Amino acid sequence: MIDKSIFRQYDIRGIVNKNLDEKTSKLIGYYFGKYLQEKFQEEIYIVIGYDIRHHSKALFEALVSGLNFSACKIIDVGLVATGVNYFASFQNFNIENKKIKPTASIMITGSHNSKKYNGFKITVKNDPYFGNDLIDLYNSIKEILIPTNINCIKYDIKKEYISYMTTQFKHLKNLETSFVVDCGNGVANTVLCDIFDELNFNYKALHKEPNGDFPNHHPDPSNEKNLVDIKNHLVNNCNLAFAYDGDADRIAVLTQKYNIKGDMLALLFSKTMKNPVIIGEVTYSQNIFDEINHSAKTVMDKTGYSNLRLKLKELNADLAAEVSGHIFFNDRYYGYDDAIYATLRVLELVYKGIDLDKEINLIPNVYTSESIELKTTEECKFLLIDILKNKLNEKIRGFPIIKDIIQIDGLRINFEYGWALIRASNTNPIIQTKYEATTYATAMTYKKAIENLIKEVKDEINNTAS
Repeated sequence: MIDKSIFRQYDIRGIVNKNLDEKTSKLIGYYFGKYLQEKFQEEIYIVIGYDIRHHSKALFEALVSGLNFSACKIIDVGLVATGVNYFASFQNFNIENKKIKPTASIMITGSHNSKKYNGFKITVKNDPYFGNDLIDLYNSIKEILIPTNINCIKYDIKKEYISYMTTQFKHLKNLETSFVVDCGNGVANTVLCDIFDELNFNYKALHKEPNGDFPNHHPDPSNEKNLVDIKNHLVNNCNLAFAYDGDADRIAVLTQKYNIKGDMLALLFSKTMKNPVIIGEVTYSQNIFDEINHSAKTVMDKTGYSNLRLKLKELNADLAAEVSGHIFFNDRYYGYDDAIYATLRVLELVYKGIDLDKEINLIPNVYTSESIELKTTEECKFLLIDILKNKLNEKIRGFPIIKDIIQIDGLRINFEYGWALIRASNTNPIIQTKYEATTYATAMTYKKAIENLIKEVKDEINNTAS
């Protein structure tokens, strides 16, 4: 039977030929297609693209077989970045002398995970299909025999995507700013350099050939060790760099001085928008929220790309951004996370005369830790958060003074001089913590107090279990 653990909070993802294989993919395709047929009572067209991983094409053929067995029709957009797959789902296709608007999209990708992983990112009517939807899909699946049938309609969406980008950003043509990009051997350069060349940019591309072995470094730009190559090119006249994850929906933006995280990017983008509404998430620096609020309205939401995309649409906001580099533009775009589009918006900031380093220098200085992961179990992680919440509502001797607790996603505890975040990961058996304060020493005081409390709660849970 299918392993339930591959049905994660935001997508389906597993280790290929361990808990995700061709048989499983056929079943997922069939029962997802069956769900669409029953829900919409219309001719179902599904856009499917895939990344460069060696097993992506085999999973594609299996998934298509299942979807064909459910009487859906497949629009195959081939090897693409996730943003290009999303772009396709918003287009009208001329198929069989009819104008077709896709009902759903599926991107086959392991994203920023190591090469043994793969999975499916799904949208339905351009909304993320995640959370309880995925659990309902899992619960619907029964073992049946599905024949192989890879019939599909091939469509070159990359050409349209490149044309769209070069038209939207034609004012940037011949931009003199020198910059470097690291494609990480993922799928970014299935379109990226074509766009840059058409716009006659002054750039250098590293690791631009798609390669499912990711021979140069792991395809995750949120980890500093994967940015070594690109940092080595930030010298002399080059003070701007971009790096992408495996499916190019997440971006890292660097200067010689800064690694500009997603919350800082949200602040920079807000400066060129008129009275914008900006959606951030609970891991943002408080200073960033405060700075954005000088000229915009901010909304704090849960972390996770599906949550942010839905909240952006719900509020018709201008921008949403995750610290890890998922950037969603509703302003002049379709509202999904696309690192290639985000690159062009950063270059547009430079074109408009915005000095990235100078703007960041103006932000009041605080110490903010990286996200810290504490191992636990799937069974205990949410229980641990509930018990912590109860304890924090009591007076704890020697504990830092608590001003209030925000419970949007886990516990964001506001102290006199900073905050601490404790949240259960939606995708892994870990508790994530993060700390910010006016000084490093104060942040470490908060960290020590929180970690001691977490240890106390873990001991209570273990003693109860035994």
